[in-house]
Amino acid sequence: MKTRITELLGIEHPIIQGGMHHVGLAEMAAAVSNAGGLGIITGLTQGTPEKLAAEIARCKTMTDKPFGVNITFLPSMTPPDYPGLIQAVIDGGVKVVETAGNNPAPYMPALKEAGIIVIHKCTSVRHALKAEKVGCDAVSVDGFECGGHPGEDDIPNFILLPRAADELTIPFVSSGGMADARSLVASLAMGAEGMNMGTRFIATKEAPVHDNVKAAILAATELDTRLVMRPLRNTERVLNNPAVERLLEKEKALGADIKIEDILPEVAGVYPRIMKEGDMDAGAWSCGMVAGLINDVPTVQELMDRIMSEADSLIKERLAGL
Repeated sequence: MKTRITELLGIEHPIIQGGMHHVGLAEMAAAVSNAGGLGIITGLTQGTPEKLAAEIARCKTMTDKPFGVNITFLPSMTPPDYPGLIQAVIDGGVKVVETAGNNPAPYMPALKEAGIIVIHKCTSVRHALKAEKVGCDAVSVDGFECGGHPGEDDIPNFILLPRAADELTIPFVSSGGMADARSLVASLAMGAEGMNMGTRFIATKEAPVHDNVKAAILAATELDTRLVMRPLRNTERVLNNPAVERLLEKEKALGADIKIEDILPEVAGVYPRIMKEGDMDAGAWSCGMVAGLINDVPTVQELMDRIMSEADSLIKERLAGL
């Protein structure tokens, strides 16, 4: 399948693995790239330029296909060494960067001078248009269904994707609620050039996370996620658990007076305990509503082959026969 995204990125299938904290390691990215998609290493999981450089080098021993690096720009009193992380990407010869969070404009000159393709994650059409204006080559349009941070507008993809198609000239991929061939074909019908999957890739054999994480996704339905940190205007969709219930109780009790310090026990430093140790009640962790569509743990190759084969059937048989 050829789309503007496959042509731009030099990949076989229009499927991107989104950057995910403590999931987007070299083995995850390489598995997706080897299966014909675009794998993504999560830069902030590595934390320092030196560790990111090592992870890029490790990924290159596992695949000779294109892969990217996610760099999320977060407001912080002690921000990461963003120029150093970008230099590690440049020095490592990575040609695709997925940016997220704050406006990537301050870092665009360095990225573009190095010939790097920039895909920015957006949760609204206005942010997507801004990304286009500052020189991003493509955007990932994240609907309200997505795991992680869906923004504050609460627009689902059945509205957001056609709106993006109406406004953008650069190519975009869908994100949020994407799991299978139906997701891909529907995204293409609404104007996207491919799709970005996060939660679905966690439930694969190669995903470098504890089996308890994969089991939790399989056991979950579309009703089992919660929105946290909404009073802080940093909304995150997470899988429900006792820690999330405690967090929501704090939000209810403190109301507009809540501060990030009040919920640190539920959100600070919990990812290694969850993803590596399998302590599923350690805190809040990102998971999309798409968990309700996930019923198995295939290899990445099996998943990708199934999506593309079923997408072909949907397009050539079901839709063509209507």
